[in-house]
Amino acid sequence: MRRERGFTLLELLIALGIVGLLMTIAFSGLRVAMAAWTRGEDRAEAHQHVRAIAFTMARALGAAYPYRGAKGEAPEVITLFNGAEQKLEFITQAPPLPLQAPVAFTAVVISLESGEEQGLVVRERALPNRDPFTKGDIVMRDPAVTSLAFKFQNDDGEWGDTWDGQDQKAIPRAISLTIGTTLNGKAQKLPPITVTLRTTGAIR
Repeated sequence: MRRERGFTLLELLIALGIVGLLMTIAFSGLRVAMAAWTRGEDRAEAHQHVRAIAFTMARALGAAYPYRGAKGEAPEVITLFNGAEQKLEFITQAPPLPLQAPVAFTAVVISLESGEEQGLVVRERALPNRDPFTKGDIVMRDPAVTSLAFKFQNDDGEWGDTWDGQDQKAIPRAISLTIGTTLNGKAQKLPPITVTLRTTGAIR
């Protein structure tokens, strides 16, 4: 009778080795894909978070008002609006976080702070009040925001990095707001948001 031929032990070991190698390659690719997917989800979540903050700030800026009052103990009445590249003091009718008691005007300070409690900080204080900006209460602190930049447009259409309401006697025509975060050591910035302001109708 003809003897039936089967697999030898060596052939079986080679086949198992090839299968194991293919499985290793497949699982390595799966791990890479999962890691990329996780990074993409984290990036999307971070961008969505920062985008929500940016639009909240833009809404408050859009309701900025050319309010005239005393900035401190001095009796001098000025336009309460001061802006720098990473700090903005203004009066709005739509604060980022509404106060417990409804008020017509709220003093808001938006700044990027460094140190142990770094990140975006928002302070608010109801008006009328003395020292509306320096004595405002912190209503928001977000360490996810690692970059903040304001630019201010004058009546001639020119943009600058600062604005002094006392010297200008008015608020800017428009404000450009840029917010960013840092993810995995890389800075991520949203496109600038430009908000047109109402520059007339000041009260005191």
